[in-house]
Amino acid sequence: MSLSLNEIKAPIASVMDEFEFKFRASMKSTVPLLDRITHYIVKRKGKQMRPMFVFLSAGLLGQVNERSHRAATLIELLHTATLVHDDVVDDSNERRGFFSLNALWKNKIAVLVGDYLLSKGLLLSVDNSDHDLLKIVSEAVRIMSEGELMQIEKARRLDISEEIYFEIIRQKTASLIASCCAGGACAAGAGQEDIIRMHHFGECIGMAFQIKDDLFDYGPDGVIGKPTGIDIKESKMTLPLIHALSKAAYADKKRIINIIKNHNTDDAKVKEVIAFVKQSGGMEYATKKMMEYQEQAFRVLDYFPENTYKTSLKELVRYTTERTH
Repeated sequence: MSLSLNEIKAPIASVMDEFEFKFRASMKSTVPLLDRITHYIVKRKGKQMRPMFVFLSAGLLGQVNERSHRAATLIELLHTATLVHDDVVDDSNERRGFFSLNALWKNKIAVLVGDYLLSKGLLLSVDNSDHDLLKIVSEAVRIMSEGELMQIEKARRLDISEEIYFEIIRQKTASLIASCCAGGACAAGAGQEDIIRMHHFGECIGMAFQIKDDLFDYGPDGVIGKPTGIDIKESKMTLPLIHALSKAAYADKKRIINIIKNHNTDDAKVKEVIAFVKQSGGMEYATKKMMEYQEQAFRVLDYFPENTYKTSLKELVRYTTERTH
């Protein structure tokens, strides 16, 4: 069984506390409304796995320093900006059990706050001449945007192949975690080859992380935090479903696609799709692919000498694939 996040975080526990303070300070504004909103953003933070990847990668390749903090802050500022904008795009009222900014303050303010966070991240890098870090993270934001647009384009037709699915999740999810690991390595003064290695490491974890998320949709009720069938209700084509459809007879394929397109709010029909995926071996196939990415991540880490940061990174990889929510 993998360790808890707190146990994994042990080598960087004090750094993470310091980061929280610095991240809050990075959003400071003279506008009271903005300060109220950014305080709300900090309050609803999640597991903070992105800064963990930055600091552990920095420790693996050198030392955690001020530049490591700026790399982590830059990634969090730009990522938070994309999440705020995502909620507006998706017309979403909730994120992680909290009201979204657009639900509380309306779209116009949410978009402007996203722009503000983006500008704070850019200025943090420019003011400190961290152009190398800015390039790594800006590249990830560009790739994430392309991934979102590709998914929107392909989702309309529900004909996503496995190859396109992997490209979408590489862009949407894996690129950001890759930038955390590459950014941490870069901030610690690592050479270009090691930065590329850590980028690949982060990409592998991101791929495994997203496949694990996809598997949650088919899990038994009560065992996971995310209600089952949500992706189906949103007409999202995920790996277990793509694999099941690729093996299905024409009539079954037509029936399942019809449910996803036209009956995705009918709970009984959604359960039918879940049963179809399970019977077709979609879960086992996706799990196998997830473990292949985990193995690739471990192989990258094998290249580096042993230390406490490497041990924690290994455990963070395990946590990614064994987590229950």
